[in-house]
Amino acid sequence: MQKLEVREPVPYPILIGEGALKKVPPLAGPAALLFDRKVEAFALEVAEALGVRARLGVEGGEEAKSLKVYGEVLSWLAEKGLPRNATLLVVGGGTLTDLGGFVAATYLRGVPYLAFPTTTLAIVDASVGGKTGINLPEGKNLVGAFHFPQGVYAELEALKTLPLPTFKEGLVEAFKHGLIAGDEALLKVEDLTPQSPRLEAFLARAVAVKVGITEEDPLEQGKRRLLNLGHTLGHALEAKTRHALPHGMAVAYGLLFAALLGRALGGEDLLPPVRRLLGWLSPPPLPRLAWEDLLPYLLRDKKKVSESLLWVVPLAPGRLEVRPLPEDLLREAFGRWQAELVALGLERPEP
Repeated sequence: MQKLEVREPVPYPILIGEGALKKVPPLAGPAALLFDRKVEAFALEVAEALGVRARLGVEGGEEAKSLKVYGEVLSWLAEKGLPRNATLLVVGGGTLTDLGGFVAATYLRGVPYLAFPTTTLAIVDASVGGKTGINLPEGKNLVGAFHFPQGVYAELEALKTLPLPTFKEGLVEAFKHGLIAGDEALLKVEDLTPQSPRLEAFLARAVAVKVGITEEDPLEQGKRRLLNLGHTLGHALEAKTRHALPHGMAVAYGLLFAALLGRALGGEDLLPPVRRLLGWLSPPPLPRLAWEDLLPYLLRDKKKVSESLLWVVPLAPGRLEVRPLPEDLLREAFGRWQAELVALGLERPEP
């Protein structure tokens, strides 16, 4: 069992390992449980262990992070008459964690919640740091709030039911944390499976990177922006494909583009480890895209400051910059990115 403690701005524990569910303290008041129907069996186990009767299952995936589903969950809580001292338990992957956290942030102007992440993506990224939110048709995560859980309990037994591509895509975020921290161990994901003896320690190591950054900059005013590495182009790809491309896969494509930007600005050549990541991940090939296809989504990116879109550029492991970049450099890197996709067999031929 791995235990981390978040200290700022709101203290809470993160437990990772088999038996994490048994470490949840008794609930102090009424509670409700929101879960992804894909993990209903585990969600019911959580509900039974903690004595929660009010339970609502929704379909996971990006469709869950919609105004429609958000409104339905709020109405359900209101119909149940859940008071302000109630605790919301959220069981599922990254999309459920984002949705459930935002529901908790806004129902009755804020109620406590506990996160029970059931995917590698949710463990390493979505459940940690207090970012919650939903999507709009115009873009990803355009509505949200910072709202911190009272605890994160990652029961690794739940990972053994994941499809292998889903397991793998969450580790893209761990790889990203390795680039940010300059931690070579986090760049070695190829041998990991749900049964790997080193998985528990590996996930805790990746989470520790995010904890350190979010403690220093909880509201994303400075250093926390580094966690957006690979996400600017990745979110645009998700939106362009109407979320047919899973988040972790999109971020991997975004990391390839970020590595090209870093090399263009005189940084180290980080393409070899990113190419290895993509080879192991085997993401769905992309359609042939033009820069103009993605530009509308980039222009709506929530990471804009004033009128400038900020790019996280890796110059070396552990050395990154956050800055606006000129259009000609971006277009040139995009052309090289497309050539990389062709070379890696990750671009669908035009019909």
